[in-house]
Order: sequence, then structure tokens, then C-alpha cells
Amino acid sequence: MSHVDLQGKSAVVTGASSGIGRAIAEQLAASGAFVVVSGRDATAVTDVVDRITAAGGRATGLVVDLRDPSTVQSLVDAAVNATGRLDIFVNNAGVSYLGTILDADVDQWRNMLETNVLALLAGTKAAVVAMREGGHPGHIVNISSVAALDPNSGVYGATKHAVNVISNTLRQELVNDPIKITSVMPGLVATNIGRNVDPAILAGLVAMSGIDVPVVPGERLPDEVLVSAQAALSEIMIRPEDIAEAVLFAVGQPVSVDVTDIVVRPVKPANL
Repeated sequence: MSHVDLQGKSAVVTGASSGIGRAIAEQLAASGAFVVVSGRDATAVTDVVDRITAAGGRATGLVVDLRDPSTVQSLVDAAVNATGRLDIFVNNAGVSYLGTILDADVDQWRNMLETNVLALLAGTKAAVVAMREGGHPGHIVNISSVAALDPNSGVYGATKHAVNVISNTLRQELVNDPIKITSVMPGLVATNIGRNVDPAILAGLVAMSGIDVPVVPGERLPDEVLVSAQAALSEIMIRPEDIAEAVLFAVGQPVSVDVTDIVVRPVKPANL
């Protein structure tokens, strides 16, 4: 894609310690933005910041648990304190439990709702306040899912449908502000958001990668496993970098162009 110049701009990316969020943070930084990287794993957050700075970019990391909505203000403050402005806010943090509704429990539902919906709302509100105060055009990107387009996609799909509804409503509320809202809906991506799925599926991905690592439900798979599995299943599984490219495309448009929704799918449906 064509080069996008984000020099002088700042961005916040939630859930940026791995997967899609990390790819987005690295892509924005490579395009010149100062990036605030957030996540719950201190080691992983530090690793992303180190990767960005080693590549010549600028970033800082904050360890936050967005299930506490009050923590999101620290991310916005970090961007504004470093650069005097906030231009881009990417609501990427998400969690998924893909079992049946009747086999799930309240804690799983609460985790998805607090992370996928409430944290997004809190982040968006804080970002809009900062963007209005800064007086610069802003862009909020909400990472949704193709599950939002499926009426039978369970509680996870319901949270992502909520993301799309929130995005649409925000566009109306911000019609007189120079703040754009983009919803990006990925298909199956090789990330650790699926670490809570059936262990047999995770074991299959590990076997596909050819890398001998133990499968522990709820724990992250190593990057090399995900990369190898995606390469072997490239027709049904796309890369985090593919979603990052979509985000960069949206935020790189001129002020007069508003990209509202982007769906990024593999060329074939998954039957995992």
C-alpha cells in the first residue's frame, strides 16, 4: 500500500501486547506516530515497545487492566503528555470464549462484556474529550469481528455486534466534530484471542505448526506456533499484519474521506 505519513501524530492502542494490537502499534509507529502501547502483561508490553524503538519508532508502554474503566485515562494522558495531542485511538483489546451459552459461566460473560464493550466505551469517551481539547482531527478505530455479522455467534458475537452499533451511533453523535469512527471486522486471524477455545483445536494448531510446545487452556501460544500455523492454513487464516494494514489504510485517508467499515476475511471460511 502507499506510504502513510503519521509524523507528529500520537496514537493509543489497547490490547497491544500481542497479535493484532501489536501489529497495529508497530505499523503506526513505523509510519511516524508516537504510540502508547497498553496490555496486561508487563513483559509483553515492554517487548513491543523495545521492538518499536529498535526499528526506529517512538513508543511508551503502560500495563493496565481495562476491565477497570478508570484506567483508560492514563493511556490518553500518556499520549497527550508526550506529544501535546491525541490523534488516533485504537480500541483493540478483546477476549473471546467460544463455547456454548449454556456451558459458559457468568465470569466468562462478564469478562467479555467488560473488555469488549465497556472498556471500548470508556476509551472512546476519554479519547473524544482529548481530541476535542486538542483541536486536531481525530480517528477512533474499533476492532470488531465478522462474528458481528452472524446472528448466531453467541455472546462473543453479541459483544462485537455491540461494537458495531456503538460505532454507528458515535458517527451520528460526532457528525459536527472532525473525529472519524472506523469499525474493522477481521475474519479468522492467527492470534492468541482464541486461547480459550477447545484445547483440541489448539492442539491441532500446534501440531500443524510442527513445533513441540505444551497446550495449556487460557495460556498464550508462542509467536512461532501462530506464524507457522497461519502459513500452513493461509487460505482460512490471515495475519495480524493484514488487519494492521487495514487500520493504516483507514487512518491514512485525507480529511475529506471517511472509511466507516472494513471487513478483512481469509479467502475461504474456516471449519475448525
